[in-house]
Amino acid sequence: MTVPRDFQEPARCHSDLVIGRDELFDQARDQLVRGGSVLLHGPAGIGKSTVLRALATECGAAHTVLRCSATESESHLPFLALADLFGLVLDDVSDKLPAAQRTALESALTGRGESTLQRDGLALRLAVLSVLRALAAEGPVLVVADDVQWLDPASLELLGFAARRLGDIPVRMLCAVRTDGPEYDRHLRVLPPDSLAVRFNPLTRAHVAALLDHRGYTGLQRSTVRDIHRTSGGNPFYALELGRALSENPTPPRPGEPLPVPTSLRALVLSRLEMLSDEARRTLLVASAGARPTPALLHAAGRGDAEAEMAQAAALGLLATEAEGPAVRFAHPLISAALYAEAPAQERRDAHRALSTAASDPIERARHLALATTGADPEVAARLAEAAALARDRGAPSMAASLGLLSARHTPADTVPAPDVRRLAAAEDAITAGELDLARDIARDVLTRATVPADRVRAWIIVIDTAGHAMTEVDAVFPQALADAGDDPELLALIRYQLAWRALLVEGDFDEARGEAAHSAALAARAGDRYNELMALSFQAQLETLMGHPDAPATIKRALKEPQDPRVSCHHNGAGYSRFRWLIMSDQLPEARATVTALLREVRRRGSVESEVHFLRGVAETELRSGHCGRALDLARESLMMARDTGIGEVASAVLASLAEASGGNVERALELAREAVDHAEENGDQMYESRGLTALGYAQLVAGDAQGAVRSLRRVRELEHGLGITDPARGRWQGDLAEALVRIGETGEAQDVIDVTRVNALRLGRESVLAVLDRAEALVRAARGEHEAALVQLTSVQDRLAKLGHGLEEARAAFALAQLRTRRPGPTSYDEAARLFRRCRALPWLRQVEAAALARPVQPEPVHTVAPDGLDSLEGLASMERQVAALVMEGATNREIAARLFISVKTVEATLTRVYRKLGIRSRVDIVRLAAGRRP
Repeated sequence: MTVPRDFQEPARCHSDLVIGRDELFDQARDQLVRGGSVLLHGPAGIGKSTVLRALATECGAAHTVLRCSATESESHLPFLALADLFGLVLDDVSDKLPAAQRTALESALTGRGESTLQRDGLALRLAVLSVLRALAAEGPVLVVADDVQWLDPASLELLGFAARRLGDIPVRMLCAVRTDGPEYDRHLRVLPPDSLAVRFNPLTRAHVAALLDHRGYTGLQRSTVRDIHRTSGGNPFYALELGRALSENPTPPRPGEPLPVPTSLRALVLSRLEMLSDEARRTLLVASAGARPTPALLHAAGRGDAEAEMAQAAALGLLATEAEGPAVRFAHPLISAALYAEAPAQERRDAHRALSTAASDPIERARHLALATTGADPEVAARLAEAAALARDRGAPSMAASLGLLSARHTPADTVPAPDVRRLAAAEDAITAGELDLARDIARDVLTRATVPADRVRAWIIVIDTAGHAMTEVDAVFPQALADAGDDPELLALIRYQLAWRALLVEGDFDEARGEAAHSAALAARAGDRYNELMALSFQAQLETLMGHPDAPATIKRALKEPQDPRVSCHHNGAGYSRFRWLIMSDQLPEARATVTALLREVRRRGSVESEVHFLRGVAETELRSGHCGRALDLARESLMMARDTGIGEVASAVLASLAEASGGNVERALELAREAVDHAEENGDQMYESRGLTALGYAQLVAGDAQGAVRSLRRVRELEHGLGITDPARGRWQGDLAEALVRIGETGEAQDVIDVTRVNALRLGRESVLAVLDRAEALVRAARGEHEAALVQLTSVQDRLAKLGHGLEEARAAFALAQLRTRRPGPTSYDEAARLFRRCRALPWLRQVEAAALARPVQPEPVHTVAPDGLDSLEGLASMERQVAALVMEGATNREIAARLFISVKTVEATLTRVYRKLGIRSRVDIVRLAAGRRP
């Protein structure tokens, strides 16, 4: 990005919150902590001063901090920066300087005696070095210099001289300099050798959104934030100024119009625009109005001397000088926006009128025609509606929404279709594009005046759709929508479909949801509405799949029956996705991957953001089941980022990201995401996703070694799913984790109950991978009860079955359990196989557990068998885990040693001992030792 050098960055214009700069901040802080120096560089307004102040505050607590901040108007004053740095400390160290140095420095800083570098050069250079050394003798020193490009040359020379000679003296330098490109090297001479140069690049759209939100510019539509990011070029100062202008503007820009550019930003370029000829300025205005301006387009728009006029603009720094294809590119998007904002309205319309015939793309021609036209015009409205349909077919729903609103604006009130019909189509395109706020605003605006039942019901459905999973917020909408629908089967089908979702998400009632979906499908079929019939059948199929209902395959077949509607085939609630869910729950992983990958490819072509978020999660889930944890983690993170950017499916994406983090990333992050998902689901009254969030939390707790926490979370999942009527164990696959966590805390009886109950449904539905995981958990139960040979045989079989099914991570977990069990028997053992499988999966959290287990010394022989007979007799009646813990106490093992030998946490040992004391009627470890000796406690 090239920004002219006179683009000013006003002092203290930024928030103290460092947004989007965490990595740069950490990088610079680490360098300072190591005793190094840092140069922050980048264009004006990019946030260097914000980070510099934050670093100075954090790292300056243990330092003597010397500060200076120069301005362009003062850069001609010699020694001014030096006076800022040393003015408050010179009296403390002046008596430590040689007389000649002290005299020269005082003369330079006070202006008395006309000291110059030419006359007192060596004395001044040595004086600066001596001051820094004297201050460093009392403690570390941090020199903080902002806007180094405006430092007076004399101060710059003296600081550079001292910096090159500091050596091991504890003086760090933290500087910031404005640069337009890679020319920061020359500024490094003011810092010590080996200083770190940190480049500041533009913020992402998500970071710009967070910055605007932090500064109080909330409630902006996603499309508006996107325009702010584009116009600002990711520059935080420009973005904040644009946000401020929008907040102060009572009427937001109309569709297709650029953002209002505040006077503070216009001033950055207007002085240069005044130097252009009138014809050159008109040419640049046409370029700023065009989407992809080229010299050829400018010629076609009537600008005959475009090349010469562009050369004039480039010489003034308004256009980029580097060649990047045929396009005309402004040096910064803000220049184009300011130029357009400053132009009179008639000149703007003239530019658009010229482009409405010059542009080659029909969508562009229609957009320019609309912006060149004032008032209602049915011909213009029709052309815009056609352009919106074309944009929709091209997979550009955001553009389709913008064109649809322009079409409505130019549609006369008494024509068919009416303006509100076109507004509602634009709102539906906005939903597809993920711009939910815009869609909701359009629908509510239509509801203020619409009287036609179909229009009102359509608007109510948009309001419901934009609520997402927070359907309790729109409860009052349903009675109004039903009243507007009357007895029209087509309208009723729409509302019954939404009521099916409400029954699932709010009431947690699968039977009611299934009934509403079937009712919706029947109504739509009666009305001849094939699209909504297919959508309702697809949802019914999803519900039946989750319920383990025997009709699920037949319903999927009905939903896939011809004739099909292409809008349903790749919809995230369509039959294609229902089939994917059925495939993945049936362990058909290769076919599931192929199905969801094809769906993702198609929705990306169509531009459906909501479906893209869903299908990204589907691909990630398939990769996770297949044991490709690294790939799953990347996809899950991408889905979560997109969900947060659009406000679509945030809870579901957080759940999957948590599972992926716990399997292949950061366990602490997994716990954080799972808790966040549970909290949001509870706030929304969404029992389905509360259950899924708790499933992810329980798994992350199990991986983190918190078996007690995992049991609490997964017991709650069991309660929720029982209440919801979910019987298919392949839906959440939490039962094996619950059983394993129960074994770890010594509750083998409950673990076996979980296994037995789940196995009935898994056998009924043919869920082979679930049955294998249950067998793995049962082997752990047997091992805890002392049935080691049977457990070894069962685990060996489980590992082989999971490998054949393609469940790589579960296969690796079986190999790990097998290795752990073998360590309890005499003879050599190895964790190599488990490590190899986890490494293949890139399951880093699990791999760390294997490495820790391999380092621990195995117990040989088995602890329980080494206890004295009297001691064994006294432990009858205890659970298996309780007996093992008590036996190790009898041997004199500490709680930490017991935890290491039994692969449980110290907290679990303590809790187990408490139960042992209660059951045996004793008070302490000493009493257990007495039992071992056959003495009465």
